[in-house]
Amino acid sequence: MMDAIDKNMAAVKLLYPNYISSSNGVYFDIDGNEITINADDVDAKIAEINSDYSRLRKAEYSALNQFEMQFDDQQNNTTTWVDAINDIKARFPK
Repeated sequence: MMDAIDKNMAAVKLLYPNYISSSNGVYFDIDGNEITINADDVDAKIAEINSDYSRLRKAEYSALNQFEMQFDDQQNNTTTWVDAINDIKARFPK
């Protein structure tokens, strides 16, 4: 699951390909030089990441035949539908 910290780091890595580490809010490139991070750019990239996750998650839900899966699970005493939903939520968290 990608939490806020993971999304922030992903955004920084996408925006600043030479980024390698950070400490106390200071970011460094692969050579140890300080990188100036634009917070607005990072916030915009995080919004883009969130949008991508939402779009992908919706597409995965749409691909499922959920009513049939629920019916089959009830008839067969299985958890196929719940398992499929949990898998999608794990791969594409909110």
